[in-house]
Order: sequence, then structure tokens, then C-alpha cells
Amino acid sequence: MRLLSAFFRLYPRRTVLMLICLLFAGIAEGIGLTTILPLLSVALGEDGQGNAFSVKVLSIMEAIGLPTTVGVILTIIVLGMTVKSALVLLANRQVGYTVARVATDLRLELIRSLLASRWEHYLRQPAGSLANSVATEATRAATGYEHCANVIALFIQVVVYAIVALMIGWQATLVSLTLGVLMSLMLFRLVRASKRAGKQQTRLMRDLLSRLTDTLGSVKPLKAMARYNVADALLQRQTHRLNRAMERQVLAREGMKAIQEPILTLFIAVGLYLALVVWGLSLPSVMVMIFLLARVVIQLNQLQRRYQQMQTQESAYWALKDAVKSAQDNAEPAGGSLTPTLEKAILFRGVHFHYGDHTILNETDLTIPAYSFVALIGPSGAGKTTLLDLLCMLLEPTSGDVTIDGIPGSQIDRLAWRRMIGYVPQETLLLHDSVLANVTLGDPTLSEADAERALRQADAWAFVSQMFKGIHSSVGERGARLSGGQRQRIVIARALAHRPKLLILDEATSALDPAAEAAISETLRGLKNELTILAVSHQPALVHAADHVYRLEKGQLSRVADIEPLHVPA
Repeated sequence: MRLLSAFFRLYPRRTVLMLICLLFAGIAEGIGLTTILPLLSVALGEDGQGNAFSVKVLSIMEAIGLPTTVGVILTIIVLGMTVKSALVLLANRQVGYTVARVATDLRLELIRSLLASRWEHYLRQPAGSLANSVATEATRAATGYEHCANVIALFIQVVVYAIVALMIGWQATLVSLTLGVLMSLMLFRLVRASKRAGKQQTRLMRDLLSRLTDTLGSVKPLKAMARYNVADALLQRQTHRLNRAMERQVLAREGMKAIQEPILTLFIAVGLYLALVVWGLSLPSVMVMIFLLARVVIQLNQLQRRYQQMQTQESAYWALKDAVKSAQDNAEPAGGSLTPTLEKAILFRGVHFHYGDHTILNETDLTIPAYSFVALIGPSGAGKTTLLDLLCMLLEPTSGDVTIDGIPGSQIDRLAWRRMIGYVPQETLLLHDSVLANVTLGDPTLSEADAERALRQADAWAFVSQMFKGIHSSVGERGARLSGGQRQRIVIARALAHRPKLLILDEATSALDPAAEAAISETLRGLKNELTILAVSHQPALVHAADHVYRLEKGQLSRVADIEPLHVPA
């Protein structure tokens, strides 16, 4: 029960309470069951002459002052079952709460560990795989806990029924139970088949969702070129493999269901034959044994099925924990403790960076004066984005150093520095929500006044205030209700909302027309008295708006003294 052990370590109080409730529920049910045979003896007028077990129970009742009447015995049975049901309900409530908690905790643990991991580790994770872990695997893992709890509950019930049956006629019960256990061991192969199918499902679902996420991101060009049949073929192949794994799981589950009952019934029939014919037990004893062993059969069937289902879902839990452990093993270093102010300059001094054997930056020197507008140009793949990652301390230089106001990067508190940065990516990622939500991203420390101030800084307030509900208007799916320039201004406002000291734009105007780009360039130029701006761009208007321009090519950085006029054809 490796899964139960793992959950017990994570949720000891809840699991112990569940086990205590189930244990006492079993005891209460056992007390009720032990009075069934005495009830028959009293009803048939055999009190004092029937089965030894029945006589013993009746004598105990008399010893504690309970009348040995049908009414009293029935009351004991009803009370026992009522207490058992109440305790099982309490245990199941704990299970339900814990199932919800397991899914939530696993999701948060994965998300937090990933966000705290090194940037290189995060980039290696397929987006679809992460979505599958959060949406599917967390739910399956929580369901595994539920099946685990049910296995324990059913096991306790089987033990209770078996103990009572053994007290009535131990020989026949022992034979039946031994044969039943042997049958369960014979069917264990189907349990292993379910476990293998569950592991395959976990792996294949990750692959499928990863490929699906990538495909949906490229669906427009695929549809425009009538090449979606290629994506369909890839997804179809993954789906068919997942389908085969699910078929194997269903076959193992239904195979067990079909085989269990007739074999268990046969074994119980053997035990009852021995009880009636060989050992000559009384008819009331045999009737009670039939009831008890039938309950054992039913509970054993359910126990094996639940255990099989638990094995199927267990792989999702361990896959999630492996992902969490991998992220934790690649946790980002804590960094230093100093908080810079960015009142002087950012300096790159002899910065060298490489991926494997591939050199990206080679002895790079760069000065970004505070409260200036610096543009960085260069061909694709030259290392511009890598330079930005080094500046944000998402990556560490292979050699050399990045300093802020003279403080080396190794001594700077990374999180404190990043909170001073406003980052505008090339993709205008907007939520299907209000302008306010898109600017603040739900940050409780940002007010509507902060959002309005940022929108004014980004020259977006003029069009936002004219919208139907103003700042509370929806921008539509991915900002569909806004123009390209308006979407970009909302994203710039988002980057300005928390009053950053450094604004970084990574090809932020590349998708805009010349007029929109020129307008945003003027907006940015007006901001340089309030903060430092670094823009990576090939666009002429943005480059001409900058105070300093640098070119990065083949790992080498050079200052561009004079920018030749760049004309956009009419």
C-alpha cells in the first residue's frame, strides 16, 4: 500500500480519523451481526439448546441484564447497523474532503515548484504536459486516494464478516476463505494489467495534450494552407494509442468482474457443503453463514475492483510527484540579499554565455544609464532575448557579471529585482476579461486607481474611457474587441501598473502598423523621465526614439553611433 503510506505522511490527521471511524464502524457492525444467530435461536425456541456460539451470546446478554427476547435482539441489530452507518458517513466525509484537498495541493505544489525552478528547466516542459498534470493527473491522483480509502473500508468489513462466520463454524468458513484468498491471488494478474494500462494512459495523455496544445497554437496557418489533415493524422495516431491503453484497462476490469463472482460462489458452495454434510451444523447456523459468506463474497469482489482501480490511478500520483521533484531538484538559487534602486546604471562587463558548446554572448559589454531609452537590434538568433533573460536574472552568465548600480548580480535579491521590472513580450496575451483585470492580473495590491494611472502612462486611457463600461469593459477573447495598437497599450499598462524602475520590451511593436508603432514609440519616449527603458526591436520608429542603440550580432555587441533614416514604403 505504497500510495496509502504516501497519503498518510501528507495527511496524517485526516487519514487516522478515517481509519478510526472505519474501525469502530466495523466493531459496531460486528456487534449487530453476532446477534443474528441468537435471534433465530430465540425465534425457533432453541435458546439454551442451539449452536454454542448462540448460547454464548445469549448468556452474555443475560449477564449484563438484557432480556433475551426477539424485540431486544432486533433492537441491538438495528442500533449496531445505525452506529456503523453514522461512522462510515463520518469516515466518507473525511475521505471526500481529503480527495478535494489532494487534488488542490498537488496542483498548487506543481505550479509553485515549476515557477520556483530554473528558467532552463521551465523551458523544457511541454505546455500540454503541464496542462495535463494540473487538469487530469491531479484529479486521477485524488481519485486514487478515494479508491485507497474504499479498499481499507471494504477490508475491515470482510474481516468483520469473516470473524463472525468463524465463530459460528470455523471449519467451513476457513475452507471458504482460504479458497477465496487463493482465487484473489489468481486474479492478481488482471490487477497488474490494469496498473500497466494506467501508466500507459498517464504517459500517452501527456503526449496527446502536449501535441494538441502545440497544434491549436498553429491552427490558423494550418487551416489557411489546408494542411490540418497533417495535424489530424498526428493527433489521430496518439488518440488511437491512448484508446488501446483504455481498452486494455476496460478488458482487465471487466474480466475480473466476470470471473470473480462465479469462482467465489463455487468456493462458498464447497464450504457450505462441508458445513451441512460433513460437519453437520444446524440449519440456523448454516443460514447465518450463508448470509455472512455471501457478504464476504460481495465485499471481496468490490475490494478487488477498488484495488484494481486504485492501481490504475496510482500512476498519475507518482507522475505528478516526479514532476514536482524534478522541478524542486532544479530550484532556482536564492541569490543575494541586496535590493538595488537603479538610480545610476545597469552594466554588463565581460559577459559570456553559452548553451552547451554554442556560444551566444562573447565578452559582452553594455551600459544602460538610468532614466534612458536604449534600443537593441540585431538578426534573429543573435542572442537578444538571452541578454534580456540575463538582465532579468532568469539565466546566469557563464562568466562575467551584470551589475545594477554597482551591485554584482550574485549579491542581488532576484525577486526584489524582478519586482522592479515591467516586461512587455512580443505576444499580446490578454485574458477574456475586463480591461481592469488585464492590467492588474488580479493582484490585490493594485487598485483601480493604479490601473487608471498605468493606462494613462501608456496613452490608453483615451480609448478605454470611451468603451461601453470603461475600465470594466471586456476585451473579448484574446483582446478581439481591440485593435493591435490598443492591445499593445493594454499590455504596456500591465507592465507599468506596479511602478517598475525598468521597462523591457521584447519585439513588442513588431506586429503593429507604422502609425501604431510610431504612436507607441512617442509614448515610450515620454516615459523615460520616470523609468529606464530597454527595447529589443527592428522597427524604425522605436529605434529612432531611443537615446542609445546597440547592435548584437554573432555574440558581439557594438554601439550604433548614427542611425540612418529608415523609410517605410507608402
